[in-house]
Amino acid sequence: MNAKSHKIMTLPALLMVLVLAAWAGLGWPGDSPAGKKGDLDITKGPWQSFQKPPYSELRKRLDPLQFRVTQEDGTEAPFRNTFWNNHRDGIYVDIVSGEPLFSSLDKFDSGTGWPSFTRPLVAAYVVEREDKSAGMRRVEVRSNLADSHLGHVFNDGPEPTGLRYCINSASLRFIPADDLREEGYEAFTALFQPEEREVGTMTQKTEVALLAGGCFWGMEDIIREIEGVVETDVGYTGGHVENASYKDVSGGRSGHAEAIRVVFDPDRVSFEDILAYFFRMHDPTTKNRQGNDVGIQYRSAIFYQNERQRDIAVRVKDAVDRSGKWKKPIVTEIVPAGEFYNAEEYHQDYLVKNPNGYTCHYLRD
Repeated sequence: MNAKSHKIMTLPALLMVLVLAAWAGLGWPGDSPAGKKGDLDITKGPWQSFQKPPYSELRKRLDPLQFRVTQEDGTEAPFRNTFWNNHRDGIYVDIVSGEPLFSSLDKFDSGTGWPSFTRPLVAAYVVEREDKSAGMRRVEVRSNLADSHLGHVFNDGPEPTGLRYCINSASLRFIPADDLREEGYEAFTALFQPEEREVGTMTQKTEVALLAGGCFWGMEDIIREIEGVVETDVGYTGGHVENASYKDVSGGRSGHAEAIRVVFDPDRVSFEDILAYFFRMHDPTTKNRQGNDVGIQYRSAIFYQNERQRDIAVRVKDAVDRSGKWKKPIVTEIVPAGEFYNAEEYHQDYLVKNPNGYTCHYLRD
């Protein structure tokens, strides 16, 4: 345990700070860009009865990384942590106490490989301390009730605050918006109601494209950069084995294709536009092969979600076939979407984590 001493507020003192913070404009819950200000009752919740257990108990309850980060002021590896690229709606709470700390509405991609936020969800639960360790002066942030080390805050963030709360995933637990009421965080459900959202970073209308075109590492690296793409996941689809894993798929026996699930905003990029990129980023004329990768898992396929997507896929494939861009016939399958199984974590965003990793994908003219 670090020798630093951190004062923990009692519950009455904390509630007073919350009131003062709200009055002073310092971060009442709901001050998130999309939230309704001042109408959330945070005096009730599972974290209110928290009493910090002995370190011997915490060591048993937390995994080694969670203990090292929260109790010993450790830092996890960038791009190899749970939430750095999490785009789901919900809130992030302290892994020890459950006190609400940050919201997905304030999360942004800082390029650092750690979860980054522009502000706390509840300012009084995120305590700042001067940190002179590592030969530099920084501002450490800790949770108030559990006194967990969370990370640091920097003044190089985006508007509207100009701040970047750089937080360790190991100090957090994520609660999806759909589970808030069930888990006792009912006060925060209002933040994620459509009528409460500010028009801005993400519209409520999204669609899903499910595509296969060889090794999913290279496909994801290109697709994530398309304007209007909200989220990407790589995984396996089109096979006959439930809960398919890389071990099942890699030999071709499961019948799955390496695929990418693309969540996109149709007001910013159309399904047809995405397919235009798709037919440029891989060779759709080679059956069960892309570059050095050979096998049914590397086939070219469009897994349509509905009849509209099927019609668009047929039309785009035919147009590309007739364009003369490819000298051989296009063999891309157009088939109904089935179960999609997320690939293992090390496959997700692989080329972000490993910039010099293998890929055979690039955009043709």
